Formats: sequence, C-alpha cells, structure tokens
Amino acid sequence: MSQPQYLTGQPEAIQDFLSKFDIFLFDCDGVLWSGDHLFEGTVATLEMLRGAGKRVVFVTNNSTKSRTDYRKKLEGMGIPATEEEVFGSSYSASIYISRILPQRHPELKQKPKVFVIGESGIEQELDSENIPHIGGTDPAYRRYVEPSDYTRIAAGDPTILDPEVGVVLSGLDFHYNYFKICLAYHYIKRGAIFLATNIDSTLPSAGALFPGAGTMASPLVKMLGEEPLALGKPSQAMMDAIEGKFKFDRSRACMVGDRANTDIKFGLEGKLGGTLGVLTGVSTKQEFLEGDARPHFYVDKLSDLLAKR
Repeated sequence: MSQPQYLTGQPEAIQDFLSKFDIFLFDCDGVLWSGDHLFEGTVATLEMLRGAGKRVVFVTNNSTKSRTDYRKKLEGMGIPATEEEVFGSSYSASIYISRILPQRHPELKQKPKVFVIGESGIEQELDSENIPHIGGTDPAYRRYVEPSDYTRIAAGDPTILDPEVGVVLSGLDFHYNYFKICLAYHYIKRGAIFLATNIDSTLPSAGALFPGAGTMASPLVKMLGEEPLALGKPSQAMMDAIEGKFKFDRSRACMVGDRANTDIKFGLEGKLGGTLGVLTGVSTKQEFLEGDARPHFYVDKLSDLLAKR
C-alpha cells in the first residue's frame, strides 16, 4: 500500500493534484467545520475550486439534517449551495427504501412503513419520498418504559407494535431511550428490515468527539447478532446513488474527508481517482499514514489547497 502524498506547503504538487479532478465530494463535519465553527479559509477554498470549473458536492453522514437543512447551514456559514449539491445519509436511505428495497424484498409493501430512530432530518427525507413512518421525533416515543409495555410488546399488541412496520431505520437520535430500543428489536424480530443511515461511532463537534449514529445501532446489533445495512459512507450503495445522480467519471473524482474508516474508505472502495484526507477532524496523521484506509493525498487543513501556483 503506497504512502499518501503530503500537499501542505507544496504549491506545485497542489496544482498537479487539482488538475487531476473535475468533481470533489466533500464530507462536512471535520472538513468544512466542526459543530458551528467554520474553519478559516473554507469559503475561499470552495470558491477557488468552483472558479476553476470544478464541481462540488457535499456528502454527509449526518442524518439529523435534511438536504434543505444542510443548504441552510451552508448558506448561513457563507457557503453558496443548492439542495441538488447536497447528498446526505438520510436522503440515501430514503431513496433506497423507496426505489430499491421493494425490488429486493417483494414481500414488502411498495413503500413499507418505517420505524425511525433519529431526528427530523430522516423524517423530512422520508416525507420527500412519500414513505410512511412512525417513531422519530414523535413525543409519544420519548418516554420511559411502563411495566405494562413489556407484556404488550411480548404479546405483539398492535396498539404498541404497528403491524405495518416493515423497516427499522436507525440514525443519530438525540432522544434515544430504552423504549425505542425495545420496539426496534421486536420489529426486527418480527421480520422488519434493519437499516442504518450510517454507522459512524463518533460525531466531531466543538473540537471534541461525541456519540455518533453507530452508537444508536450498537445495542440492537448486540441483541440481534447482525449488522444493519448502512446507507451512508462507506456504503457503496451511497456511491452508486451519487454517481447515478451526478453522472461523473469516477477516475476524475476525489473524495475529501477527515475520517479514514468512512470518508477515505468510501472513496477507495468506490474506485475514485483520488482521496484527500484532512487533519481537522477524527483521523490522525498516523492513521492516514499507517491505517488500512490510506488516502492518496493529505493536508493539515482544507485551506492549504489555496497555496497553489
């Protein structure tokens, strides 16, 4: 496995790097910003790329925000963007449930009802595909387990276990609780398909790490002894969907990310022409240099790309 090329402070190498690609797929958290802190030089770097005729797509595993939410966040930070330029894990999951899952599981309804572990971003994207759903942000599911719940769930009481649920979709949930775990487990044991928006173990914010969406799925994995099908990075189902939408040449595409086991692996397994690691997020320099998923190139921070000839 070859060593990544370090581009920071190397204007000629940066110029050569930029000339290789027509489209850049950007992770957001840890690359463009951390939490609500925009990294210095982010806007100028994106403007430089667009000014050079490069296409920019924002590819995020953050399931809590819809494409509309992300466009608003990008614009609020001074980054011009359209919804068409945003491709998130919630959108990827919704496309999969709506257009692919019924073909692979003909026993399901055309658009099966989904039990959601997650926030409004998932719900908005499910709504965009007219997929019925329960759970999520509904206050009825943000409660403690009552003693009677055990009996009702065990008996399959339809007033607590909706018989129409055919999918459990797990994402990042800021109101995660034991009640949701119980329901999700029993839905899956009754035959529901187990999906995840993504399985990131951590979430970078405010310069520190917090539990990610994968943490929400972990209790179910422990109980079931099976992993969910994840629809975010590094899943190639997401890459196929992005390629189908944007119609690009993979050999002329570069994935930019801060996390080796999701962003960089996503680009490597997708056989993109290049991957660029940045050291402002989760993965360390050592991981980029010695890990199993090594980027083709790396920089200290995204704005180092401005130092071209």
